[in-house]
Amino acid sequence: MSSMVDWDLAAATGRRLVRPGPQISLDEATAAVSELRSATEQAEGHVRALTRMHSEVPSPPVRVVDRPDWIDVNCAGMSAVLSPLVDRLQERQDKPPGAIAMALGSRVTGVQAGAVLAFVAARVLGQYDVFSPSGGQLLLVAPNIVEAERRMEVNPSDFRLWVCLHEVTHRLQFTAVPWLADYMRAQIGDFVAATDLDPEVLKERLQTLLKAVIPSRGQAGDAGDAAGEGILALVQNPEQRAVLDRLTAMMSLVEGHAEYVMDEVGPSVVPSVATIRRRFGKRREGSGPLDRLLRRLLGLDQKMKQYADGRRFVSGAVAEVGMDGFNAVWSSPETLPRKEELGAPEDWVRRVHGRPQAIQA
Repeated sequence: MSSMVDWDLAAATGRRLVRPGPQISLDEATAAVSELRSATEQAEGHVRALTRMHSEVPSPPVRVVDRPDWIDVNCAGMSAVLSPLVDRLQERQDKPPGAIAMALGSRVTGVQAGAVLAFVAARVLGQYDVFSPSGGQLLLVAPNIVEAERRMEVNPSDFRLWVCLHEVTHRLQFTAVPWLADYMRAQIGDFVAATDLDPEVLKERLQTLLKAVIPSRGQAGDAGDAAGEGILALVQNPEQRAVLDRLTAMMSLVEGHAEYVMDEVGPSVVPSVATIRRRFGKRREGSGPLDRLLRRLLGLDQKMKQYADGRRFVSGAVAEVGMDGFNAVWSSPETLPRKEELGAPEDWVRRVHGRPQAIQA
């Protein structure tokens, strides 16, 4: 069956549309790449010491990439993850499109996907690619890190180590907890199995979403939840919502855990961390009206909420049962926090530990 998304065209479109990186000499670029690799190794020790998490397998080496490289990697990952879903949507059409219509449609969606990737590729600093065909890999986008540190006027070495603390935490999560990636894949499979949208319903929900995220007379639309969730607002099937709740809770945990590590380790190893955190917080808000609109449409505002909710959960759980008690969260899918427990870590402690425990040093 032909794919509904031309991923080769998506990659080509993304590479063509993505903004060029900052002006930097070859010597500066080489030095930045070298320092990022060194900072990754340094961060690994700090993250392991704080989290008390240990991987039975060696950590795969960091891959320092530019914006086009990041687009290529994520096209491959998105193809593996999303192709089953879009193929299922195609199967539900009463009258499948002909070969010409399918070819044209896949090219249109390929261009659209490429445009989205180009937007994100100019902003993302790092990523642990869980769905890499060759296994998980840590990516650091060097041009974006250099551009961000210049725009914020922060100490480059401090900022690079600070970023690595966050991304290395993600690498350790997925290498020390090998079932975590399989759990994500299983949830995506459940999501696909519960898909019941036909093209007309999808079109109507997309129109509702656009009304919600596009400002009217300077104000957001009426559908506040849709505006906050971005493209996830297209999903209204109860079974899919249940899957998304589980994925939201898991992603809030892994993002919040990384934020917690940054905040706990940062003051002792990143001298200018207070300045970096303050200025980076402003950067996350988005720069201009178009940037903010696209962030809302893509659900990136929801990702910021995951950072905050997860950070509060981890901090609250560690305060109640210590780091060793908190690490029970990685024992199995059943010990992951539920969505409603993110705001009430004491409920997670009661469910997993039976009762609050004495804090472990």
